[in-house]
Amino acid sequence: MSSTILLPDLAATEALGRQLGPLLFPGAVVALVGGLGAGKTHFTRAVAEGLGVKNPSAVTSPTFTLVHEYPGRLPVYHFDTYRLNSPAEFVALGTDEYFNGDGVCLVEWADRVTRELPGERLELRFEVVSPTARRLLVIPHGERHTAVAEAWVRVWPHVSDEMRAEI
Repeated sequence: MSSTILLPDLAATEALGRQLGPLLFPGAVVALVGGLGAGKTHFTRAVAEGLGVKNPSAVTSPTFTLVHEYPGRLPVYHFDTYRLNSPAEFVALGTDEYFNGDGVCLVEWADRVTRELPGERLELRFEVVSPTARRLLVIPHGERHTAVAEAWVRVWPHVSDEMRAEI
């Protein structure tokens, strides 16, 4: 089951991310998919804020370091697979330890490492629909991530009743 959310501007993207943070749990994996400039890093920064990261403005794309770690209510592990040459490089980062740890994993460019991701995850696909607006496809995998998606979409004002029924 999936749901589509219209994000009319950056403020909406950030607000949605802040609302997701408190719903996440140890071992949650959020797979972020979308082209350059789709809003993945802005969204990640907002999720980190929602998870209590003290300085969310420090959350930047980990393109060159591949993974950044931020302390919060739960540790935040922010991956970027854009510059990886192969999925094996992603695994070599010790992803199993991160995925099975006590934090939340946010993986940008997750479509490059789909097979290496846990089966249970929250997949978020960002699509640019205008210079400011984005369409977000929410695809939960597994019971816990589905429960998070249901609670999250339920409180978001830009989701119609018809969209809520899709989850």
